[in-house]
Amino acid sequence: MITGTAAPLKLRCISSSHSLSSLTPFQQCNSQAKSLLSGSPTIKRKPSTGSAVRCMAVETTVTNTAPPKKKSSYQIETLTGWLLKQEIAGEIDAELTIVLSSISMACKQIASLVQRASISNLTGVQGAVNIQGEDQKKLDVVSNEVFSNCLRSSGRTGIIASEEEDVPVAVEESYSGNYIVVFDPLDGSSNIDAAVSTGSIFGIYHPNDECLVNIDEDSTLDSETQKCIVSVCQPGTNLLAAGYCMYSSSVIFVLSIGTGVYSFTLDPMYGEFVLTQEKIQIPKSGKIYSFNEGNYQMWDEKLKKYMDDLKDPGPSGKPYSARYIGSLVGDFHRTLLYGGIYGYPRDAKSKNGKLRLLYECAPMSYLVEQAGGKGSDGHSRVLDIVPTEIHQRVPLYIGSTEEVEKLEKYLA
Repeated sequence: MITGTAAPLKLRCISSSHSLSSLTPFQQCNSQAKSLLSGSPTIKRKPSTGSAVRCMAVETTVTNTAPPKKKSSYQIETLTGWLLKQEIAGEIDAELTIVLSSISMACKQIASLVQRASISNLTGVQGAVNIQGEDQKKLDVVSNEVFSNCLRSSGRTGIIASEEEDVPVAVEESYSGNYIVVFDPLDGSSNIDAAVSTGSIFGIYHPNDECLVNIDEDSTLDSETQKCIVSVCQPGTNLLAAGYCMYSSSVIFVLSIGTGVYSFTLDPMYGEFVLTQEKIQIPKSGKIYSFNEGNYQMWDEKLKKYMDDLKDPGPSGKPYSARYIGSLVGDFHRTLLYGGIYGYPRDAKSKNGKLRLLYECAPMSYLVEQAGGKGSDGHSRVLDIVPTEIHQRVPLYIGSTEEVEKLEKYLA
């Protein structure tokens, strides 16, 4: 029996003492060979007297020694295609694919707004303050609206918690879905007017089924409802996915769904995020530190000693290099690629630091651990901290494993 079409066939003609037809032996063989190769049945003819020809197909095995095809320079993998592959592989479900796609769409819109901020008169302050008492930039407010609208319209988000909102918001029942999304719509907004790097940070959690509530726009939140919504606060260990989008010379979308860290760059030609880095690994150590040393005098003595030692050239004759942008996304992205440490410690003015645990520290710590690094509050793992309130602040030290562990020894 002949199976498949991959292996080539050799045809062998064997003469016998009977004649099959008026065709010559080689004509008969060729005719049956064509029938065999085309997949159509071979016509059997009643033999007559004389010599005959029997056609036998002999299967031969050929080893494929051709080199693997090189990836075409025109072959690209978009974020959408990548997400579909992860869904097929069972890493994420269709619901989460839609949520992540809606977040990427929000990031594209915000990137466009950031690039046109000066032209569209979106620089400067809005004239209001957020729940943390910080002046809201015009783009803070617009970016929060863009993010919220994209998540609501996805139909897969149940509750959203934003830096710019007083309390988490339950999505209207007609649009409600199954995921909790926490986000900082525009990190580093103080840099907007100077056109320095900014970014968006997000994290995605499973819902707490016992605490989902439906809230109309006109209804008020009683204390029990507020308590119920706040209970969606979960430790970073429960994150299903986290990432950020950096708006700089390139628009870069960095994402992890628990299988490593992947980077996608927005291609303005296609209007799509294109996969540019896979399985990013942060160096185990580095020679760059990123702290706001303007607060040095307000730090405790242990932290001052650590910083002084970083500046000491030591036997190598070369101290650490200082790099500080003032945007968590920008500073973290550089640290992720080059190694080193980023820190925002507590000080005499900010007893618990300034960065928010739920939608800044936890997502970034999730990413750095997926890349082989470490996120700490100076004493313990950030992902193990259970938030007690939506806008809870914690100190953050994040980066290369060896560098963070070195700092923890100083603070112990």
